[in-house]
Amino acid sequence: MENSKNSSIDNVDVGILKILSKDGRIAFNKIASELNKSPVTIKKHVEDLEEKGIIEGYGAQINFEKLGYNIIAFIEITVSKGQMLEVEEKIAANPNVFGVYDITGTYDALVMARFKSRTQLSAMIKDIHKSPNVERTNTHMILNVIKEGTSLKEILENENLD
Repeated sequence: MENSKNSSIDNVDVGILKILSKDGRIAFNKIASELNKSPVTIKKHVEDLEEKGIIEGYGAQINFEKLGYNIIAFIEITVSKGQMLEVEEKIAANPNVFGVYDITGTYDALVMARFKSRTQLSAMIKDIHKSPNVERTNTHMILNVIKEGTSLKEILENENLD
């Protein structure tokens, strides 16, 4: 399996990634046991995956709704004058923003953000409109989250690559 030109990975790497995508805190010896490899082998593979940038970091999956961030918005933005990157970088600096994406279609960018109140969302949209390069926005508020996130294991199983 190839990820990029210098990031070729083998079946052991795929196995490690599947396990870590479900539980980033699992011990090397447990991974080794599941994959029938030595913990030293697993440690070396994980270090290689980190060095290649395939594993970018480890963290807890936070339930933001339980912390009061229950307003999720997707904001479509049309940018003028070739200033898309500058506009996107300014928006990305807002800590409520979880993702900024270049997109195709009527709009140029898509922003995903979470807020505790409609007032916070309104303030962010007004701030976005202060940019002379933002032509228009279209905001979608999420009513219900049916699914959020996935694991590499689920993706690979769906593609029948294991």
